[in-house]
Amino acid sequence: MARVTISVNGAERSAEVEARTLLVEFLREGLGLTGTHVGCDTSQCGACCVLVDGRSVKGCTVLALQVAGRDVTTIEGLASNGQFHPMQAAFKEHHGLQCGFCTPGMVMSAVDLASRTSSPSEAEIRHWLEGNVCRCTGYHNIVKAIQAGARAMGGGS
Repeated sequence: MARVTISVNGAERSAEVEARTLLVEFLREGLGLTGTHVGCDTSQCGACCVLVDGRSVKGCTVLALQVAGRDVTTIEGLASNGQFHPMQAAFKEHHGLQCGFCTPGMVMSAVDLASRTSSPSEAEIRHWLEGNVCRCTGYHNIVKAIQAGARAMGGGS
């Protein structure tokens, strides 16, 4: 067991973890932040995407100890003062979800993309999302939502 301290959604959180504890397990089981989903256990689906120091990572591919001392943002940490983050609002407005299981990972990945470019093309978005799988949609509304969210973010988170 080792003690890990991570800034999660702006608050410093510490816990004793086994060296093999994945970040997604730490968030879900250790902190009760269940918006980050586990979909495949093979790093294929992207449902577990979170931001680490502003960049999207799959929480099932990173150990909690590897992000000690860093800033982690989960889907629960995007909204501010009761208001959706612009990307969350765009997903709602453009119906970029159906069942919602993949949505947290899609939103987190999209926030990273939008922080890099405020006007991603459809091709850029589809390429970026290759690591995020949605089993319900044809991605059309997800792409529209990300384009709108990126414009609303203005190239920054």
